[in-house]
Amino acid sequence: MASELVHVYRGQYVESIHYGSVVLVNAQGEVVKSVGDPELKTFIRSSAKPIQALPIIFSGAAEKFSLTSREIAIMCASHSGEDVHVETVRSILHKIGVSEDKLDCGIHLPYHKPSADKLLKAGITPTPIYCNCSGKHSAMLTLCVYYGWDLENYTDINHPLQQLMLDVVSDVTEVPREDIWLGIDGCGVPVFGLPLRNMALGFAKLSQPETLSEKYQEAARFITQAMYSHPLLIGGTDRICTDLMEVMQGKVFAKAGAEAVYCVGFVGQGLGLAVKIADGNSRGRSVVVLKAMEDLGLITAEELAKLEKHRYPVVKNHHQTEIGVIKPAFNM
Repeated sequence: MASELVHVYRGQYVESIHYGSVVLVNAQGEVVKSVGDPELKTFIRSSAKPIQALPIIFSGAAEKFSLTSREIAIMCASHSGEDVHVETVRSILHKIGVSEDKLDCGIHLPYHKPSADKLLKAGITPTPIYCNCSGKHSAMLTLCVYYGWDLENYTDINHPLQQLMLDVVSDVTEVPREDIWLGIDGCGVPVFGLPLRNMALGFAKLSQPETLSEKYQEAARFITQAMYSHPLLIGGTDRICTDLMEVMQGKVFAKAGAEAVYCVGFVGQGLGLAVKIADGNSRGRSVVVLKAMEDLGLITAEELAKLEKHRYPVVKNHHQTEIGVIKPAFNM
């Protein structure tokens, strides 16, 4: 039931097509608008991070370790490995008294090419702290220290930390634990599969915290404000999450996930948007998100103009010549 969402042009001709689904949901779980299949079940991937960060606040761990808004933001991030990201994660680890080698998120070069080039030029081998998920893993280690849980196997689904993650995702998205698919994410922790509508519902409820149970309300306010107050920490230079939140200045909080998942919450409106490109190719993801927001009246023409590079990404060849463009192929 996926619909045509994106056309990739080479010159004046459509060379490739990406299919997928988009859904806008209110905080009561009602579908406001959709294209494709709003009940598509898939993995939420890193779009779950703002939900997974909730226990940092409601447990009291943030208060105990004097965590700042910036440090909370990096816990929700899929960051680019720029200096500001690495320094912020290091600050968290210092506060909780845990060494960097306890991060079990895997290793890759920073997504930010200048940062990667700087490491390579200096002969520095990247460590897990440069991984895009090191912020989330620092949050998980924080909870382990706070509760006195074992640090060695915190990524295992049977660890009390991951059982807590499963409980929170189930509560906020209103999907029973037993109905959530479990897989392993790119960074080694359990990842959760649920209907696209419920992903959007989770973000809708975060956007209007009074619709959540009392346990989560203050945590939701703190986390969403941390995200839109420190957008550079959520993604990085030229990343859609960062640019969208910078441009919209407190109106949204947004989080990408791997395999072309994307979720947006509209602050104070009790609305959540979720997107999934069926083939997992993220090159058209921002195109879909911005077109959906435009059609739904959730972004202004002035804001769209500032996001032109994400709205209509250009296609370049190896000579860096512009030879095509990526455009939306749907209407909400």
